[in-house]
Amino acid sequence: MKIYTKTGDDGNTGLLGNVRVGKDTVRIEAYGAVDELNAVLGVVLAHLLPAAHVAISQLTAVQSDLLIIGTMLATSPSDPKKRADLPPSRTKALEDHIDEMESRLKPLQNFILPQGTPACAFAHLARGISRRAERRTVALSRQERVDKAVLVYLNRLSDYLFVLARWIADPRARGRIPRPTGPKSLPKKPNPPTAWAPP
Repeated sequence: MKIYTKTGDDGNTGLLGNVRVGKDTVRIEAYGAVDELNAVLGVVLAHLLPAAHVAISQLTAVQSDLLIIGTMLATSPSDPKKRADLPPSRTKALEDHIDEMESRLKPLQNFILPQGTPACAFAHLARGISRRAERRTVALSRQERVDKAVLVYLNRLSDYLFVLARWIADPRARGRIPRPTGPKSLPKKPNPPTAWAPP
């Protein structure tokens, strides 16, 4: 199978459910931003130092979640088939990670600049892209149905990435985070793939 199909040469693309839409529609903007966010999380992972190893499983699980969200957003609302599902436990996992990291950090007293080590700076960049993905998805929800779980997850994800950037920048906090153990620390795999391509 060739990677290029030439079917998008006219500025349109296909949603799951055999629906063609323009590449500049709100839905494509939404899952395109999610795809961009997933890619930049790969950059964060590439720059993590060994001392921040506990974030690897967290971010890998988030990447899997974003694949699920991309599938959900790339599915036409007219398609009766439910191709992916994002359980509430995934948002709860983000909240647990946030609470754990914040318990090791000093209380935030003022605004902070989005800078630091490469991993820290890229985590801040990911946080900004996450906010954009959320805005695009909210805009889509004003026009078409969007699963509430997606909106909640994206909102919590930007909070997680902000705290993660602070945690990466604080070696004392990193040293006190317990090493993950047991099956709960393993990334959750997405549902069996229903192929969707970035716009």
